[in-house]
Amino acid sequence: MGAISTSPPRRLRAGRWLREKLFSSVGNSITTLVLLGLVIWLGGKFLAWGLLHAVWGQAEVSTCNALGGQGACWAVVADKWRQMLFGVYPGSEQWRPAAAVLLLCAALIVSALRRFWRWRLLVAIWIAVTCVDAWLMAGGWGLAPVETAQWGGLPVTLMLAVYGTALAFPLGVLLALGRRSQLPVVRAVSVVYIELVRGVPLITVLFMASLMFALFLPEGMGFDKLLRAQLAITLFNAAYIAEVVRGGLQALPKGQHEAAHALGLGYWQTQGLVILPQALRITIPAQVNSFIDNFKDTSLVIIVSIFDFLYAVKQAVISDLGWRHYFVEGYLFAMAIYWIFCFAMSRYSQWLEMQLNREQRT
Repeated sequence: MGAISTSPPRRLRAGRWLREKLFSSVGNSITTLVLLGLVIWLGGKFLAWGLLHAVWGQAEVSTCNALGGQGACWAVVADKWRQMLFGVYPGSEQWRPAAAVLLLCAALIVSALRRFWRWRLLVAIWIAVTCVDAWLMAGGWGLAPVETAQWGGLPVTLMLAVYGTALAFPLGVLLALGRRSQLPVVRAVSVVYIELVRGVPLITVLFMASLMFALFLPEGMGFDKLLRAQLAITLFNAAYIAEVVRGGLQALPKGQHEAAHALGLGYWQTQGLVILPQALRITIPAQVNSFIDNFKDTSLVIIVSIFDFLYAVKQAVISDLGWRHYFVEGYLFAMAIYWIFCFAMSRYSQWLEMQLNREQRT
């Protein structure tokens, strides 16, 4: 005979959760009812505006104008989606940035699968993806050349965020180790760099990269502004990643170091085989949060004349006199794209943390 379950039915558990979390007191009950009413009211308004009375698919501006603001005009997205996603990239060649985005997303998905977590394999994959993406975006070797001044939209945002984090991560780990080093010079350099970069906003670093880098280069030597922005984002993120990793290092007991030394492991063997794997596991949520912040902060590159995804959406709508009154729909489209990427990263970090914790317990 099977064992008799002693746990309460699901309906009783749901009722108990509601009483404990939402209606545990008079004040909590009032707050819950007020917020619930507000959500229902605002949700009903948005449902009527965004879905029931909205214009979908291809439509003329006059069709949207006839609504008088009672419904959303999603036709602006259907009409301007290419310009929103790819900016001023030549229209006949927009399959190239689309392929570059798909390839970059595929590389991120492959890198997230643990069966591919071998550093030589990952390095080979990302070198290949970087070369192909650069070829697709810039042209040459059978493709029409396209200057970086014409790059924009989602490809630029993804490239700045992904490569800005990937390149900053090893530098951030080295800075974290340097800040905990017993060598005074190494520790001082690491501390000065981290505190100096974290003490200024990203806008300042972007301005410095855009204006000051040229002063340190030999006369007549140029430096592409997209590469300058990429370098600035990389150096900026490295300081924050360093502090995240340092927090993980400090959370480990000293016994880990002592055990590694007792086994005869050197400094780099201790860090690479014992300390860093544990510290990085602890800091997964903070690292993903840093990546999400980096992904959203790429919108600041417009101040150095780089047309990111958010600016491309704005220009696609504002530049057309017929559609410019429907900029809210354009921003909602941009918000949905940002949310999809950020939500996917957040869910993946939760899944990865759960898997690693489960393995650690077993």
